[in-house]
Amino acid sequence: MPLLRSVLHASATASVAGATLGDLPEWDLTDLYPAMDSPEFAKELVHAEAECKAFADAYRGKLESLVSAADGAETLFTAVRRYEELEDRLGRVISYAGLVYAGDTTDPKRAKFYGDAQERLTAASSDLLFFQLELNRVDDSKLDALAAHAPLSHYRPWLEDIRKEKPYQLDDKLEQLFHEKSVTGRAAWNRLFDETISSLKFQIGGEELTLEPTLNKLQDADGEVRRTAAEAIAKTLGANLRTFTLITNTLAKDREIADRWRGFEDVADSRHLSNRVEREVVDALVSAVRAAYPRLSHRYYALKSKWFGVDALNFWDRNAPLPKVEQRTIGWPEARDTVLDAYKGFSPQMSEIARRFFDGRWIDAPVRPGKAPGAFAHPTVPSAHPYVLLNYQGRPRDVMTLAHELGHGVHQVLAAPNGALMAPTPLTLAETASVFGEMLTFRALLAKTTDRAARKAMLAAKVEDMINTVVRQIAFYSFEREVHTTRAAGELTSEQLGEMWMKVQAESLGPSIRLGPGYETFWTYIPHFIHSPFYVYAYAFGDCLVNSLYGVYEKAQDGFADRYLAMLAAGGTKHHTELLAPFGLDARDPAFWSIGLNLIEGMIIELEGME
Repeated sequence: MPLLRSVLHASATASVAGATLGDLPEWDLTDLYPAMDSPEFAKELVHAEAECKAFADAYRGKLESLVSAADGAETLFTAVRRYEELEDRLGRVISYAGLVYAGDTTDPKRAKFYGDAQERLTAASSDLLFFQLELNRVDDSKLDALAAHAPLSHYRPWLEDIRKEKPYQLDDKLEQLFHEKSVTGRAAWNRLFDETISSLKFQIGGEELTLEPTLNKLQDADGEVRRTAAEAIAKTLGANLRTFTLITNTLAKDREIADRWRGFEDVADSRHLSNRVEREVVDALVSAVRAAYPRLSHRYYALKSKWFGVDALNFWDRNAPLPKVEQRTIGWPEARDTVLDAYKGFSPQMSEIARRFFDGRWIDAPVRPGKAPGAFAHPTVPSAHPYVLLNYQGRPRDVMTLAHELGHGVHQVLAAPNGALMAPTPLTLAETASVFGEMLTFRALLAKTTDRAARKAMLAAKVEDMINTVVRQIAFYSFEREVHTTRAAGELTSEQLGEMWMKVQAESLGPSIRLGPGYETFWTYIPHFIHSPFYVYAYAFGDCLVNSLYGVYEKAQDGFADRYLAMLAAGGTKHHTELLAPFGLDARDPAFWSIGLNLIEGMIIELEGME
């Protein structure tokens, strides 16, 4: 039996601290291809390579004359549709290879499979680079006139979108060089980070654990367990600090070179462009959150310190459960029903879409050695369906993570009919969908909770999640900005990186969190710094936006769900200003961010009143 099939055609029964989680699903990737060594996958790869060459032969160097012909609109429509079909085909191949690899990044066979697929697809897709470059050399008025009429008008949002990249594009040969070198550049360093992180072992007592279950112990009810876990994390990360420092220096320099050649002014401008959000909007968000640190994180952690009877919490106690509150392990069936019921209370359609992830085995939930840490929802391609990866361990936060990733998944399913070119959504709005899924689940649970102590614990957990989503992510963004800005003047030492990290963490967390020795290494395991520089502010954007959206929902529920699902279904076809207009919201308004931040503060005030 092929390796992949034998691994995936099963479910895992797991237990945490003696409590059974139930049958945890493992995803079935055969909806994409039967196995790594299947003839179907090999054939698809060969066919994709041939189609890319054929596309280049048909259109390279000819777009200007083709669009000037009498049937230019029809010809261009045919070309764009063919290009979109190729994007879907290539996306399916690399999605499969990436998901197989994520299942066990320490397996040499999977690593080679992913690496080989990545190399071949990078080479194949280099034949497609010319298309967007040549389209952006067509006169704007000519292209606008052609796109005004069907059937090409279907792709008008995409054509307008790629025009935004025009000022930062290089000539064809340079673009091809950047593209082909990526497999031995950024992609290779990303892979080194993944394989290093997945292979790390943390010694806790007589146990040897991987990163995910070790991080889980930072939320244990036993303070000694939390301290031991933090020391183990610091020790192992410290032993690998030179590797992580080298990866960070290399990738920061790689980005500086690319940004300089393309003409980006600010270190984060390329991220803002890909997010289709203006720099001033992000700057307003960052300023609002940083100004709110004292009334949010500083205030909450002072309150939490009082609950624990100390002047300040050690950093390993930051996410500790409240004292004298029963800690319950939540089995997988309960987690599934909790999220589906919460979604159903908002929209039966939303719940039914989410249910397909469980029924279709689109979720991989167990913790396994070598498995990618954390969680994600991968959209794959519109012709297939998304997949969700979790590391489920039965904590209340794991239920919220399930709700979060299914929010992404529902969004990806709804946006898929837009096609491979227009289904992808900017990160800011993608995180809105996920955080809204969390909010629905939290509110549904809170509404059923009448016990005062249980309500206090739920509110505290939600406040901590929101601080982690808003305050912590903006601190991450500040750290990245300092790293990339300072790196432009020369390599950074591990000590410099640690000092930058400690500075932004102290500023954001406040005086009630004691940042002791060892914490200076904790920046090393954050994957977003490596895979998606400056991604992190999208979480804060999404959380504040969701708080505003939920306020609109509470005031006027009639028709809200339909408008919300329509926003998700738009995918990448509309700018955030268009998508938010039906809700009376505008992220360009500096006062907009205060709405979301005030909601967090209101919950902290409620907790203070429960003393």
